Amino acid sequence: MKRRSFLTGSVAGGVGVIALGADGPAAAPEPGPLLVTPAMVMAPRTDGVEIIWAVGRLARGWVEWREKGGAIRTLAADDFGFVPQGDSVMRVRLEQLQAGKFYEARVVVEAGDGEKAREETPWKTFRTLDPSASSARFVVWNDTHENAETIRRLHEATPPADFLLWNGDTCNNWNEESWLIPTLLHPAGQDISAGRPLLLTMGNHDVRGKWAFKVKEMVAMPQGRPFYAFRNGPVAFICLHTGEDKPDDHPSFGGRVAFEPLRREQTAWLEKVTAQPEIRDAPHKVVFCHIPLRWKAEAPSVDYATGGFDHFARECRAAWHDALVKWGAQVVISGHTHEDAWLPADEKFPYAQLVSGGPKPDAARWIEGTADASGLKLMMRDLGGKVIRENVIPPA
Repeated sequence: MKRRSFLTGSVAGGVGVIALGADGPAAAPEPGPLLVTPAMVMAPRTDGVEIIWAVGRLARGWVEWREKGGAIRTLAADDFGFVPQGDSVMRVRLEQLQAGKFYEARVVVEAGDGEKAREETPWKTFRTLDPSASSARFVVWNDTHENAETIRRLHEATPPADFLLWNGDTCNNWNEESWLIPTLLHPAGQDISAGRPLLLTMGNHDVRGKWAFKVKEMVAMPQGRPFYAFRNGPVAFICLHTGEDKPDDHPSFGGRVAFEPLRREQTAWLEKVTAQPEIRDAPHKVVFCHIPLRWKAEAPSVDYATGGFDHFARECRAAWHDALVKWGAQVVISGHTHEDAWLPADEKFPYAQLVSGGPKPDAARWIEGTADASGLKLMMRDLGGKVIRENVIPPA
């Protein structure tokens, strides 16, 4: 991505170019700030996190980290022997941390073009995931669609948690490259990973637009793929990529997408990951995916040629249903429809389906999940804190 000017008023164009004015050469413009976003703490794991940030011009940077109250350590080398450098998005993966411990981290950057400039972010506290913990707490957003008021109010309303799961449709589409950084790394000017490391599932709008292929440069996934599984406390989580709500060959995609092979890859992966002991034997089993696997009114077919689209991921469900039932999935948590709903488990679908609301403030919802030996409680609230739905699922 090229250097952009946004949010902070950084200068667009070359630093040091001399402009000619009526009275002769004008002074070169002052360079803009180095840091243009907070340090986003993403992809929490048992042994670390990934930290991503954006800079306004060529810079070198690193991460300083410590156990809470401990000595500062520095991670400042990439795989090819360089201090991390870039002129847009930079990232560092922290590894070899201990499960369930609190750490602090900050980003430090220096100008990479000889200028004497240095900036740093505030220290941020996070805790690594812990499969052996007796309890877990997570929060969920979805379908924010770049609505600044909704994002600000979600950020204010949502408490600290083990992680925040942003369940797809962060944007409307990616028709402009310059929209990526402010939408994903500094949404509505908020530091959304403060107190809750960020995890992401991909929504159908997150893969739309000619610049959608760049999203993977802005976000981190725990295992480097847009689907993953992990255990935190008594809960095993599986996060899936449901792709688009139309077939790959739909003319609106212009040949840009290939979700059918990705779906097949996830089908094979599900069989393997659900057999891993810590995933297989968890008392609670939760699936996150943007497009629901069930919906209240399911049309037997859709005429995509006339603008139809799926309210549920019919091809994904056909591919994944048997594996999820075999695993013992208890609930699938989704967005997409912009209408909240609860579909309880039944004989045909042994897993419940929880669907959250949409991007406008009056329709927006957020979910808090808490789990311990007594059960998994899912509370859905509006932006004012009113409880919209509350469901308790006993241990498997």
